[in-house]
Amino acid sequence: MSGQTLTDRIAAAQYQLTGSDMARAVCKATTHEVMAPKKKHLEYLVSATNTTNVNIPQMADTLFERSTNASWVVVFKALVTTHHICVHGNERFIQYLASRTSLFNLSNFIDKTGSHGYDMSTFIRRYARYLNEKAFAYRQMAFDFTRVKKGAEGVMRTMTTEKLLKGMPVLQTQIDTLLEFDVHPKELNNGIINAAFMLLFKDLVKLFASYNDGIINLLEKFFKMKKSDCKEALEIYKRFLTRVTKIGEFMKLAETVGVDKNDIPDINYAPSSILESLETHMNGLEDEKRGKKGEGSPTKGSPTNNVSPTSTPAKSTNAVPTLQPPPGDGAAAAGAAAPEPAEDSLLDLDPLASSGPSAPSAAPTSWGDLLGSEMGDSLLSEPPLTAEPAPSSAAATPTPAAAEPGGSLAPPTSTAAATSPGAANTDLLGDAFATPAPAAEATAAAAEGGAAATSTPAASAGAVLEQKADSNPSLPPCCDGNG
Repeated sequence: MSGQTLTDRIAAAQYQLTGSDMARAVCKATTHEVMAPKKKHLEYLVSATNTTNVNIPQMADTLFERSTNASWVVVFKALVTTHHICVHGNERFIQYLASRTSLFNLSNFIDKTGSHGYDMSTFIRRYARYLNEKAFAYRQMAFDFTRVKKGAEGVMRTMTTEKLLKGMPVLQTQIDTLLEFDVHPKELNNGIINAAFMLLFKDLVKLFASYNDGIINLLEKFFKMKKSDCKEALEIYKRFLTRVTKIGEFMKLAETVGVDKNDIPDINYAPSSILESLETHMNGLEDEKRGKKGEGSPTKGSPTNNVSPTSTPAKSTNAVPTLQPPPGDGAAAAGAAAPEPAEDSLLDLDPLASSGPSAPSAAPTSWGDLLGSEMGDSLLSEPPLTAEPAPSSAAATPTPAAAEPGGSLAPPTSTAAATSPGAANTDLLGDAFATPAPAAEATAAAAEGGAAATSTPAASAGAVLEQKADSNPSLPPCCDGNG
């Protein structure tokens, strides 16, 4: 199949005799040569779409006629030519395709003339499906996603919520159909499929830009949507996360076949905290519907998120403080989070970041924090239990002479009892057996005069030293066996 066949020459001569230069150019672009359509023929057809006296339906019908050929080469080149005109030609061409009731009917196409025909027939069926979907998306949206303005002032960024929720699934379906082309580098072995792949790659770059703009717009409007719209928007965002991975793989494939790296956009994956914030907000709306305002959701997040103004878009800002929180710590947390202003900015999409500073530190923010707070309370409550015997020694010195030097002996005893386990046992035994009698004498002496009270701490200290010296009665109380 090298060079133009006799059939190609005869068909071109027939169109030339009838005076249809446009049909002749279509025939020349879709010959049996295993090569991409020639640039001069494609440029002629593109320029023809910008001419007012050109019959666009006739051009499209000629391409559809060529796609019914039995050779995969002619059919594949007809699809490539159609796609090229859709991208570079006048918008009137794709408008006509969108107005047709039927387009390329190649779902069962197969070329049985050789093994190469079998392989290429698979990509022809996938390619035709994408072109049909491209025209169908134009019919639904009245514009081509690859042609619209991108950026902050673009169509997808300024679209209303209702139209955005309608258009995003259409865009997702078109991207899915493009990714189903699913070609491998070793299968890009001829000029026709290479030309088709490059057109698909350029379409995908533009579609992804529109897709990204739509997601940004969706996230900006998410916290103002009603519950049904939030549920649909959340599903759209989840599907976006899965498609980003596939789009990245397609971009890497383009790099392996010779596409310059500067022409391949860098894809930065969205952080998981965004999805967690959206799910927390959605759970908050569901809890609010069931009347469980202020309760923590199963997902990671603060209980204050459920009553924050960003999660109750249906209510005005003045109505937010009148929400009735449940009793307990959740009420305090809800009251602290209520005065927050609602924000649209992407920087404030995470309710965790916006409500965190206003929540009291004692309020648990997750299941782990709940466990941590319970354990912390139990640990804090343990020291008073071990320090309960201390008041017996402190009660022994309730006299005004506690400020005297003799009163300074009691705190070291209690401190040693709390810090050193070995000393604690000895002191506790000493207090149990030695201190009751001096304590009673100190109470009686306190009624008679302050002089006797000053000797009470010294007497108790002496009792402790005497107990420690009982093991060796021959030694004085102030010495040990090594002295």
